Amino acid sequence: MNIQTTRVTELLGIKYPIIQGGMAWIAEHTLASAVSNAGGLGLIAGGSAPIDYLREQIRLTKAAVGDKPFGVNIMLMSPNAEDLAQLVIDEGVPVVTTGAGNPGKFMAAWKEAGIKVIPVIPSVALAKRMERAGADAVVAEGTESGGHIGENTTMCLVPQVVDALEIPVIAAGGIADGRGIAAAFMLGAEGVQLGTRFLAADECQIHPTYKELVVGAKDTDSIVTGRTTGHPCRNVKTKFSKRLASGEMNGTLTPDEFEKITLGSLRKAVQDGNLEEGSFLCGAIAGLVKKTEPAKDMIEEMFTQAQEILAK
Repeated sequence: MNIQTTRVTELLGIKYPIIQGGMAWIAEHTLASAVSNAGGLGLIAGGSAPIDYLREQIRLTKAAVGDKPFGVNIMLMSPNAEDLAQLVIDEGVPVVTTGAGNPGKFMAAWKEAGIKVIPVIPSVALAKRMERAGADAVVAEGTESGGHIGENTTMCLVPQVVDALEIPVIAAGGIADGRGIAAAFMLGAEGVQLGTRFLAADECQIHPTYKELVVGAKDTDSIVTGRTTGHPCRNVKTKFSKRLASGEMNGTLTPDEFEKITLGSLRKAVQDGNLEEGSFLCGAIAGLVKKTEPAKDMIEEMFTQAQEILAK
């Protein structure tokens, strides 16, 4: 099995079938361009950032990668989703990934503009809906992922999505080395999306405290908060995240109070390294991430390892 020539590499025009996750407040032009220049697909996170800022990020990435592809992640629940949906057309962005909603109403305009559309999905039902809507591929993301999560695990979700669709499936959640990539391909995926491993990339611009938490994490150092709000989110275990989790479970934090306390908490983690009020989003696989290094070294090492495993 040659995992470096798949429908995903052909669709996206990339050397390695790997996408860097569109992590809000984290995935900006420096990281995205490093991943694209290393042969993967770098993503800029749209989040709810101002359109002028995102236009600048797109142009900086374009300047850094030349004719190599890159993408933008659009959170469809964001208040600026409509504007961002138009911005990617205006700026000639080659790939869009989407989360938190159905991109159906934007699909025709994106396809007309030649944009490849890859929704991130947590279930077979949503995957089927995205294929019908015209998606080029989907990212099947398991609950092991950092940030907002579904309930199904990567191991269970990926093969079921593969069986249900004709379009390529990209696996995400709990993948941080060549063994994870090899496992994803054995489940039928034709590419992978990684977030947590790239938090430790030299080019990732998060606060040093955030990187230290990721690199120093053990297997038991992730915690899910926000289950009572209907928006569960996986974090690194800190005093703040443990206080949130226990407060919502024992009823001392109402959903409204929870929302108030967590407002802006990701920015406080990413930019300030604020351990008292920051949400350090991170996947359950962080215990496997042991060092910081260039994104290019990460990608080449992981795919060499994966190819060796699958060649046995």
